[in-house]
Amino acid sequence: MAEVRYTEDEIRSLDWREHIRLRPGMYIGKLGDGSTPDDGIYVLLKEVLDNCIDEYAMGYGKQIDISITDKGVMIRDYGRGIPLGKVVDVVSKINTGAKYDSKAFKKSVGLNGVGTKAVNALSEYFLVTAFREGKSKTAEFQFGQLKSESKLEPSKEENGTLVFFKPDNGMFRNYRWLPEYIEQQLWNYAYLNSGLKINFNGKTFLSKNGLLDLLEKKTNSERIRYPIIHLKGEDVEIVITHGEHYGEQYYSFVNGQYTTQGGTHLNAFREALVKVARDHFKKNFDAKDIRESVIAAVAIRVEEPVFESQTKTRLGSDRIAPDGPAVRTWMNDFLSKALDDFLHKNPEVAKEMLKRIQQSERERKDIADVKKIANQRAKAANIHNKKLRDCRYHLNEKGTEEGRLNSTIFITEGDSASGSLTKARDVNAHAVFSLRGKPLNCYGMTKKVVYQNEEFNLLQHALNIEDSLDDLRYNRVVVATDADVDGMHIRLLLLTFFLQFFPDLVRNGHLYILETPLFRVRDKQQTFYCYTESEKQAAMAKLRGKPEITRFKGLGEISPNEFSAFINEDIRLEPVYLPEDTNLDHVLNYYMGKNTPERQEFIIDNLRFELDVIEEKAPATQQDEEPAELEEKG
Repeated sequence: MAEVRYTEDEIRSLDWREHIRLRPGMYIGKLGDGSTPDDGIYVLLKEVLDNCIDEYAMGYGKQIDISITDKGVMIRDYGRGIPLGKVVDVVSKINTGAKYDSKAFKKSVGLNGVGTKAVNALSEYFLVTAFREGKSKTAEFQFGQLKSESKLEPSKEENGTLVFFKPDNGMFRNYRWLPEYIEQQLWNYAYLNSGLKINFNGKTFLSKNGLLDLLEKKTNSERIRYPIIHLKGEDVEIVITHGEHYGEQYYSFVNGQYTTQGGTHLNAFREALVKVARDHFKKNFDAKDIRESVIAAVAIRVEEPVFESQTKTRLGSDRIAPDGPAVRTWMNDFLSKALDDFLHKNPEVAKEMLKRIQQSERERKDIADVKKIANQRAKAANIHNKKLRDCRYHLNEKGTEEGRLNSTIFITEGDSASGSLTKARDVNAHAVFSLRGKPLNCYGMTKKVVYQNEEFNLLQHALNIEDSLDDLRYNRVVVATDADVDGMHIRLLLLTFFLQFFPDLVRNGHLYILETPLFRVRDKQQTFYCYTESEKQAAMAKLRGKPEITRFKGLGEISPNEFSAFINEDIRLEPVYLPEDTNLDHVLNYYMGKNTPERQEFIIDNLRFELDVIEEKAPATQQDEEPAELEEKG
């Protein structure tokens, strides 16, 4: 083994820009390509927006304008504007900002003076202009390095700050902005800041009733058991109801930040809800029965919040202020009075809540024996079979937050596909789960079937989602099936499984479809992998002579060496996105229920469309015969 030198020459001091670019995970979580809502480009957007929100929260500027195009991101607020003499420092000197003075930014999100510096360092172009008291100042950067700085200039613009940036494509490889993720992010800002108007690419986001608007939108297409309970106090706002779905559905916020991973405040709420229900109904219900099918949003404001990472997705503070009460005690005191008072004043709501809890209790007891046997089988199967090939992130007992964010499990059909994936994967981050045959169509069934069906039971144990989605072992759950009819059918059956029993896994952006190339087009010099017919035609045009064309129907047909490119750096994932107005019952019944007239009509209409296309493209000598023949076969 070669000796590793350790002298003065090996010791380096990185400047702020170099450190952010070398260790971006410390500042924005993960990089990604924009296909998941926690990818880095959305964190960059959030870091700039957080500063705008802080201005609004302190009473300055009631509007934010946002424009996102291929050229970059423009954000303009109408707050006080960065002090003109500090414009360059605020976006390029680490640990520089106004938020160290808790009097000015008492309950702000960004307290570390890092946010916009990370955006600057990770952008190929970054511009900031401050407008303040009739004057302006602009600074331009490339990859975090200052390129130009204007003198103070007169301006007729309203006070505020304008930021424009274009993420570095070298860091965020082949990134793309998904409007659905951005709009969800903006709605959260609107719900938490009633009266703030946010304009984004022609759309306006505005909320008058705060979290009540949020939950009404989230439950718009779902059946809820009682009207939404809306509770407000000093530095706390809570909305609660129960639905008919499986699992618990929460939206938690701290100082305007969407804490997707929860934290001490959400844990405190969940505990307090159980205590209030037990005390009010005078029965020691199981905590799971009280929280089953609950839909709630919790927002609090605390002084000097401590988050478990720079991306601020999980609150770590155990107190609401350095010298204040514990978050747990504070939340329990508020909910014990506010919710209990509400239930006493609204007995019909209390009655419906009780009935929903009792229903969950009956369902839990009904599957208890089946669940016990299934868990024993799953434990034995995980020891003796090879359905799950885990990744080193989980095989090593101590994992990092960055490791969890980068972890992926591929769900494949059969040994051939799983074999190729297993050989081609990144063993540190990728796990592979192999299905045997087609899964059951579980639409309309109760959760008992998850334990009775061996494949479903082993899958939920591999994902570790039996008790709570908080325990999900992999950040990305990827359905990887063949590009043929059977593969599409298996894909639909898996989607039905997740939407029927674990819809929050989809809502929270964890479920994806793996896109693999349909064609390989090559000659002796070049090889192209094509995902569509148009890509195939373009590749053929680039090659000289007659190219060799291979149509991939199954994942097992792709060699491990080839597969490596499709599931690592150049992976293409299509997120399974569940719009807020989706009526899950209707969607599942339409696609996976009995053969309804509505679905028959859809198939017939689309079949006719395909026949029309064939007729238009058919040669003149066949136009009178071929469509009629196909019509008879159809």
